[in-house]
Amino acid sequence: MSGTNPDLQKIKKELQQRKLELDQKLTQRGAEKVTDDQVQDPGDQALSSTMELLKSSLQDTEIEEYNRIVRALAKIDDGTYGSCIDCGESISEKRLKSNPNASRCLVCQETYEEQRSL
Repeated sequence: MSGTNPDLQKIKKELQQRKLELDQKLTQRGAEKVTDDQVQDPGDQALSSTMELLKSSLQDTEIEEYNRIVRALAKIDDGTYGSCIDCGESISEKRLKSNPNASRCLVCQETYEEQRSL
């Protein structure tokens, strides 16, 4: 990243804070029970199933973000933070400020998302 060291330290601190928040959320979500283990009618079973799917989806999204943050922190530590993992070019400061755990430049991210949607 072509910023100053204090900028990088600020980003690192923000990433560490978000990582801690996600760690706490994931721990809490893992301990949550969707049902109270009582006999349920079909409507309650459908609601419980839907709630379990929602919980799982939220957890998967949070795990993905957590993993991106861990990778970004490792890149800060090894000096490669701010370089696109696909083309190797610098990721714009504007993009990194709005999404500090970005691993691709905007062009490569758009290409990646287009390929995933096929």
